[in-house]
Amino acid sequence: MHAQTGTGPGVLTPDGCAVDLYALLPPMGEPGVVHAAVPAGATILELGAGAGRVTGPLVALGHPVVAVDESPEMLARVRGAETVRASIQDLRLGRRFDAVLLGSFLVNVADHGLRHRFLEACRDHVDDGGCVLVQRDPPSWFDPAAEGERTLDGITFRLRDLRRPGPGPACSPPPWSTRWATGSGPSRSPPSASTTRRWRPPWPRPGWPSTPT
Repeated sequence: MHAQTGTGPGVLTPDGCAVDLYALLPPMGEPGVVHAAVPAGATILELGAGAGRVTGPLVALGHPVVAVDESPEMLARVRGAETVRASIQDLRLGRRFDAVLLGSFLVNVADHGLRHRFLEACRDHVDDGGCVLVQRDPPSWFDPAAEGERTLDGITFRLRDLRRPGPGPACSPPPWSTRWATGSGPSRSPPSASTTRRWRPPWPRPGWPSTPT
């Protein structure tokens, strides 16, 4: 199911993400966007929570959060929230929430069937009158995307080996491949990791256009 591979220190998740690296990544504005979009104290189901980069700040803002991820090693890093080990597409909690968060550009997955199942999980778990928040790349993001690098909080993000196989259906962005490499500064560890993906990396790309919606 996963069309990604990765390298890096420590455990790798099924989709090729180095857990130790993801634990270093800071929030990049998403908690504030979510907090402003939902009522105070709203319950939140976070799909694909990873190591809790967004989860912790949402809890600190007063939101009860249920964090879902398929990696137990990622969930072991989450603090202050209930955790559920499951794939998004197979999630059946039998509960509903004030808000469901599908972040990390997961909706941009190239597999149309998988994207549909992600959105079904959102629909099945949002309360009547609640909201679903989806972080995505608009089609316009792909045209100006270029190789380069940016350093944020001591971590260097490099986008390289960018390939555009060709246009996809008009309703969704075309799939493309990149090699994302990240390296830490002198005071950070682990030292490096890289991930080769057919869709967006599951964290915001500092220095490249992105649109949380």
